[in-house]
Amino acid sequence: MSTTSGAIELLQRHSLATLVQETLERSIVSGEFAPGEKLNEVEVSARLNVSRGPLREAFRALEQAGLLKTEKNRGVTVRALSLREAEEIYEVRAMLDESVARALADRMTPETLATLKGILASMKAAKKDHDLTLYTTLNVQLHDAMVVGVGNRHLVETYRHLVRQLGLLRQAAIETDKSALAISVAEHEKIVNALAKGDAERAVTLVREHVAHGLARMRRAHEHWAACADNMGKS
Repeated sequence: MSTTSGAIELLQRHSLATLVQETLERSIVSGEFAPGEKLNEVEVSARLNVSRGPLREAFRALEQAGLLKTEKNRGVTVRALSLREAEEIYEVRAMLDESVARALADRMTPETLATLKGILASMKAAKKDHDLTLYTTLNVQLHDAMVVGVGNRHLVETYRHLVRQLGLLRQAAIETDKSALAISVAEHEKIVNALAKGDAERAVTLVREHVAHGLARMRRAHEHWAACADNMGKS
């Protein structure tokens, strides 16, 4: 094999592994693969119609991202966050979100504001259609755009790692609260408006309240899961 063909094959394999990773991540975040569920390598590769090489690379990447874990004699499973772990992640995220809001209020560009308003409009449409999966994705995109708008690459990397882990709980938290979408849209719109005005203190206060509400929903969702698991154990 020539050096060129070898490089092309490596690039194709890497691209496929990235595609598999993104597909699996969406399935995990949407709840298609439940926390604690074992991912059988043969079944998943057949389901996605890919070879085991790219699948294993995707598994490793998702394990590093905190969505999967590998255990001896059990294989690969979807990571199940404990309530304590989730609370700790939320605590760190709250600190970062407040710092992002304060910085972005001073550094907002027309391009970043246009991006935020565009995502917000899409969130309103998803809320109207009650499309939880799309809304969850847009929610992540909005916060990610805020972080990117600050212009700190290391902050972006740290924030994305935390957000990925919270993806294990985010959609389930919204699903267990019928009023969550309407409340979430209103909170995000207020945050974007405060940032657009350059009102750092207002934006920080709103972000703090938004994260607190998200934490409360997560706790309720965790209680719901625990109750369901307990009932299944008794049946």
